[in-house]
Amino acid sequence: MSDYFLNSNPIVLEIGCGRGEYTNGLGKLFPSKNFIGVDIKGDRLAAGGQQAEAMQLTNVAFLRIQIQFIEDFFLPNEIDEIWITFPDPRMKDRDEKKRLTFPFYLEKYLRLLKPDGIIHLKTDSSEFFEYSLAQFQAYQLRSLAETKDLYTSIWNEDHFGIKTRFEKIWFDKGYTINYARVENKKEA
Repeated sequence: MSDYFLNSNPIVLEIGCGRGEYTNGLGKLFPSKNFIGVDIKGDRLAAGGQQAEAMQLTNVAFLRIQIQFIEDFFLPNEIDEIWITFPDPRMKDRDEKKRLTFPFYLEKYLRLLKPDGIIHLKTDSSEFFEYSLAQFQAYQLRSLAETKDLYTSIWNEDHFGIKTRFEKIWFDKGYTINYARVENKKEA
């Protein structure tokens, strides 16, 4: 990705970025990092790209792919952080393999993450949150933060005040927001 951004700054992915609220929000806050929003929905990515252009963010890009092909676009140990923000929880048993924290995907993320790389997860779904925590534990990822009510927790500042469209909807309806931050402990 250094060929695209023309620098060697840290790379942060937003998986299932939708309209790129986190990608753009973080890009604005952290100009010394590169941010890439990844999603399959072209119209949402276009909206995020237009917003990035309007904000003149040169450290932001968007990638339209199916997540199972993520390793075709990044090198092992190339990614510093991953944000998974309000994905479709897919809580029906038949959809487990489509969850963005299912082992098939998690293993891909871990290969791409640098040693000590970080995964952030935000969701309104308690079921998906518990499922994801179990996956993180199964892969022995070190828990750095974990709360079932982000906005009243000591980790409230960890999300930098950025809310996705779905987060605003669910938060305004009175749902609490689950948040976890885990660290990749693999060897280089």
